[in-house]
Amino acid sequence: MAKKAVIAGSSGLIGSHLLQILLEQAYYDEVLILVRKKLPLQHHKLKQLVIDFEHLETYKNELNGYALFCCLGSTKKKTPDLAVYRKIDHDYPLLLAQLAMQNGLEQYHLVSSIGADINGVNFYTKTKGETEADITATGIPAIHIYRPSFLAGDRQESRPMEKFLNGLMKVINPLLFGSWKKYRSIDASTVAMAMYLQSTKQTTGVFIYESDKIKQL
Repeated sequence: MAKKAVIAGSSGLIGSHLLQILLEQAYYDEVLILVRKKLPLQHHKLKQLVIDFEHLETYKNELNGYALFCCLGSTKKKTPDLAVYRKIDHDYPLLLAQLAMQNGLEQYHLVSSIGADINGVNFYTKTKGETEADITATGIPAIHIYRPSFLAGDRQESRPMEKFLNGLMKVINPLLFGSWKKYRSIDASTVAMAMYLQSTKQTTGVFIYESDKIKQL
């Protein structure tokens, strides 16, 4: 049976790796990416839909298929306005899940973050926790939540501090054992491959993968 995947956030660090995997692997016959502007990429399986995330309902009929992968996210630096940050990290992913549920998609894969906690006092980790809880409540048959730690990988934009932290984590990673192991940095490509592999499994329920577990998938 032909399968269609939908990706939101395909230009990001994890999303870009995931897009390449889905295009290269034979499991999906069509890959639809939701973009603010078209990516300079062509492939016989790829369809690009330029959308306004403020009016996601307008594109409801396009949000069909088998699995939706949500790799949306921002940072404090890029989005200092907390209201805008919450829209990107909570409102858009939740609305995508609600529309996916209405259209009968079987799977939803969400990139969250280590430390996500609905009862947390930190705005950012609390928002992630609320997003996880609200998406879980939609009732999509299979919901997979990934909580990566510090992401390693080459970003399109220059981030000197992250380059420094990448190097620092390479030194610190071997020192993190036991319950601290999940705080080791993780390659964005590893997260993307885990998302793809889990999407090929016929499972139902809610699955949460901490950073160390993602590496084992």
